[in-house]
Amino acid sequence: MTKMSNATLHWGACTEARFLRDFWQRKPLLLRQAFPGFQPLLSRAQLFALAADEDVESRLLQREGRRWQLDHGPFTRKQLPAVEKPNWTLLVQGVNLHVDAASELLRLFRFIPDARLDDLMISWASKGGGVGPHQDAYDVFLLQAAGRRRWRIGPVHDATLQPGKPVKLLARFTPEEDLVLEPGDMLYLPPGWGHDGIAASDDCMTYSIGFRAPPQGELLKEVLWQLAEAQQGGEIYRDPPLRSQAAPALLPPAMVKFARDAFARLKPDAAWFENMLGIYLTTPKPQVWFEAAEANKSALRRACRQSGCRLDRRSKMLYTATSVFINGETVEMPLASSALLRTLADQQTLNVSQVQSASPAELALLADWCALGWLQVGVDVYGAAGKPAQGRHG
Repeated sequence: MTKMSNATLHWGACTEARFLRDFWQRKPLLLRQAFPGFQPLLSRAQLFALAADEDVESRLLQREGRRWQLDHGPFTRKQLPAVEKPNWTLLVQGVNLHVDAASELLRLFRFIPDARLDDLMISWASKGGGVGPHQDAYDVFLLQAAGRRRWRIGPVHDATLQPGKPVKLLARFTPEEDLVLEPGDMLYLPPGWGHDGIAASDDCMTYSIGFRAPPQGELLKEVLWQLAEAQQGGEIYRDPPLRSQAAPALLPPAMVKFARDAFARLKPDAAWFENMLGIYLTTPKPQVWFEAAEANKSALRRACRQSGCRLDRRSKMLYTATSVFINGETVEMPLASSALLRTLADQQTLNVSQVQSASPAELALLADWCALGWLQVGVDVYGAAGKPAQGRHG
């Protein structure tokens, strides 16, 4: 597997600042040789092996004329078509959760807030393979890793979908640009921009770096669920003075008012929303597993002081001015105000001197996280490159 430790994103005639000002969530940008001499992080055989893992999310999309077929993994090698067969695509989601080099590639996109960064999807396609004309509701960088892919892109003026298809294909897509990407080239597309990518060569591999953009409705459901959880118990409903019911099926207006009053009392402040988002955005996906450390916590404390530590590739860590969140949990006070933990969140590693400056409480917490598999001892991210996660979250 290829390592990413020395890779750099080359902006060419653009700059990172100009990209954020003029292109991010506004219009597409093609970066020729964004990664000069780029080599795939996984071979085709290694990618196919990942798709056979039941803990890895994968999909197989095949096209014959106008007929599309979608299947969900895991897939044994015998369940995949022959590589020589045209017009099929294997999509493997969340590769960064399973391969350290893929996680390192995502680090190069941390000029965008971590709260937005989602995952790395790898698509392998035989010649003519693709997922059809579609639009995404999130930002995406499309990095060509191997072979060539032809992209037709354009704004979507009509979002009508083709009926009866297993994937959401635009019925009337009129592209404005026709681009062919070579290995190392990268195309940025903002949300809602139509695109249709077709493998223009055998053994075509494309990496999609996606950014989560939860819609308001999804966030509202999370808000209401957490508010409801916090309101367990409380006052019970009591009837007003009753008479014998001539219409017993009538919903009592007093009960409706009782429910409305309960909802009206819910007035979360900004700190509550910060806490809700911190927990929500760091909660691992259902398929994420962590492998608990075998050493005891005393040994882990010594190891951290001797070798430093780093976030496991599957861990998510965010913070606010008053709180620290990791893997769906909040850090209790007084450690919630720790500057060292914020350094860990930003750098994703702590070197030996930083760990040795930790207070006893901070060091104990780092050891606890190492024991859970949320942190790894040492700062060498390639110590277990490609090793699948094996322990369930929590």
